[in-house]
Amino acid sequence: MVYVVIIFLWTAILLYILLGGADFGAGIIELFTSRANRPRMRKKMYEAIGPVWEANHMWLIIVIVILFVGFPKIYTTVSIYLHIPLVCMLMGIIARGTAFVFRNYDAVKDDMQKVYTPIFVISSVVTPFFLGIIAASAVSGQIDLQAKDFLSAYVFSWLSWFSVTVGIFTVTICAYLANVFIIGEAENEQDRQLFTRKARRTIFVVMAAGGLVFLAAHSEGIPLLNWIFSDVPGIIALIMATISLVITFVLLNRNKPIILRLLAGFQVTMILFAATYSHFPDIILLKGGDNLSLLTHQGQFKTIETLGYALLIGSIFIIPALVYLIYSFQQKKGNTEAH
Repeated sequence: MVYVVIIFLWTAILLYILLGGADFGAGIIELFTSRANRPRMRKKMYEAIGPVWEANHMWLIIVIVILFVGFPKIYTTVSIYLHIPLVCMLMGIIARGTAFVFRNYDAVKDDMQKVYTPIFVISSVVTPFFLGIIAASAVSGQIDLQAKDFLSAYVFSWLSWFSVTVGIFTVTICAYLANVFIIGEAENEQDRQLFTRKARRTIFVVMAAGGLVFLAAHSEGIPLLNWIFSDVPGIIALIMATISLVITFVLLNRNKPIILRLLAGFQVTMILFAATYSHFPDIILLKGGDNLSLLTHQGQFKTIETLGYALLIGSIFIIPALVYLIYSFQQKKGNTEAH
C-alpha cells in the first residue's frame, strides 16, 4: 500500500506544478506584458486559468497531508529546516489569492486596484520561486541535522546557487505553461499571434534557465547530470521531453491548442520524472551522505494502509468533480461568447 501512497504523492506534486504552475504563470506573464496589451492578456488569462484556479491548491494540501500522516519524519525535517522558504511560499499563496479576488470581484473599482495588481504579480513570481528552492534544497545535500547555529541550520540549508537557479527555472516553467494554455483562448488571429510569440520566447527562456541549473549543480558538486543520465529511464524521459518541445515549437504556428497543452503537460511530467527517478525512494538528501527515504521512513503499517484506502476512495470523488468543474467553466465560456 505504501507504493499507492507514493504514487498519489508524486501525482499530486505533478498536478500542482502543472495546474498551479499555469495559474502562477498568469501573473508572471502579466509582469512581462506591455501596458497596451496587458488588459487583453489579463482577460484571456482569467478565462484560461479559471477552472484550475478554483482547485489547484487542493493538490498542495494533498501533498502536505500525505507527508504529515504517512511520512512524519520527512514532514518534520522539511517544516523545520526549510521553514523560511516555506513561509515565504505560503505568504505568496495567501497574498496572491487575496489580491486576485479583490482585483476581480471588488464591488468598488477605485485606486486600490493599483495596489492589488502589484501584489498579485509579485506574489505570482515569489510563490513558484520558493517552491523551486524547497524542491532543490531537499536534494542538494545542504540540510544539516547536526547544525549548531541558526544560519547553518535554517539559512544555508536552502540558500545556495543551485536552489536559486531551480527557483528561477520553476518560475520560467510556470510562465511557459501559462503561455501555452492561453493560446487556446485567442478569439482572433491578432491575439493568437501575440500569445504564440510570447510562448516561443518563453521556450528559450526555459532552456536558458535549465542550463543555469546544470551549471550551478556542477559548481556546487551536486551530481545532477549523473542523476539524469545514469539510468536508461531518466535518459529516455529527457529525450522525450526534448522531442516534445521541438514538436511544440513547430505546432505553435498552427492552431492546435489542445495538443499544445497536452505536450506542455507531458514535458513537465518527463522533467519531473527524470529529476526524481534516479534517487528514488530517497526524497531528502542530507548533508554528510545520509538521506530520508519514502520506504525506510514511512509511518506505521496501519497508518499507511488507511491513508492509501482514503486516497483511493477520495479520488473517486475528486477526479469526477474536477472534470465537471472544467466542463462547467467551458460551458459558461461558451454561453458568454454566444451572447
